[in-house]
Amino acid sequence: MIPDYQTIMLPLLKFAGDGREHHIREAINYLAEKFGLSEEERKLLLPSGQEYVFDNRVRWAKTYLTKAGLLDSPKRGYFKITERGLNVLKNPPQKIDNKYLFQFPEFVEFKTKRRIEKKTQYESPEIYDEYTPEDLIAEGYKRLRQELSREILNRIMSCSPDFFERLVIDLLVSMGYGGSREDAGRAIGKTGDEGIDGTIKEDKLGLDTIYIQAKRWSNPVGRPEIQKFVGALEGKGARKGIFITTSTFTPKAKEFVSNLRSKKIILIDGEMLADLMIEYNVGVSTEAIYPIKRIDEDYFLED
Repeated sequence: MIPDYQTIMLPLLKFAGDGREHHIREAINYLAEKFGLSEEERKLLLPSGQEYVFDNRVRWAKTYLTKAGLLDSPKRGYFKITERGLNVLKNPPQKIDNKYLFQFPEFVEFKTKRRIEKKTQYESPEIYDEYTPEDLIAEGYKRLRQELSREILNRIMSCSPDFFERLVIDLLVSMGYGGSREDAGRAIGKTGDEGIDGTIKEDKLGLDTIYIQAKRWSNPVGRPEIQKFVGALEGKGARKGIFITTSTFTPKAKEFVSNLRSKKIILIDGEMLADLMIEYNVGVSTEAIYPIKRIDEDYFLED
């Protein structure tokens, strides 16, 4: 489990306790080992996709310790413990968190100013003590995306079967399949259950053909439907298929697909369908962008 930035504070200060200058990357690698993070946890990205979650939390722990006067930043990317920080380590607390740092006037000034700036009529400012700003953005982004996913699926279920067919083709083309929109999909026949059967080129050169089936369903798709799809692939001499549903797949359906050897079947359920539409901008548009900027240390260096 990735620790929060307050849990990182004391280990980070102890790491700097040798009195030497350290690069932030050195600290990140050391702390990742100390907390026993897996490779997957170390590579988990923020929603922006620009920084790892753990790296971001280490940087914020460093920022807060610096604001409290326990660390100093002698040059870009580097930090060093201060005399105050060394005094803290002489009799270290069990944990350093925001509450502990409030004994230092510089930190009180820093946090008080931030609370005044961030206070709203909807949330208590104390919520900002627990999470970094990027954590709060990530949580807000997650909620907005979940709500958008639900709205997308509701709209799909209210649309006509023909519209659903166009939506599936538009998505696959946006993902890089099929070449142009005009020659991307070729209908093979209606299934009579508000789904489509069709084919699409695997790439713009048409090196391989992918068989598609999509079901605009509310009930889960079970193994029998997947077996029928595999049989249709066999009849067409196809090796690859994509099965899309607005609902979910049963565990037996997923198990059946995972055990296939001669066929490659990709299952896309409603949640994944909505996520792909958001990622590839199908049926959605960008309403606002909030760039996150940091100080450019090089700019402020004086000769």
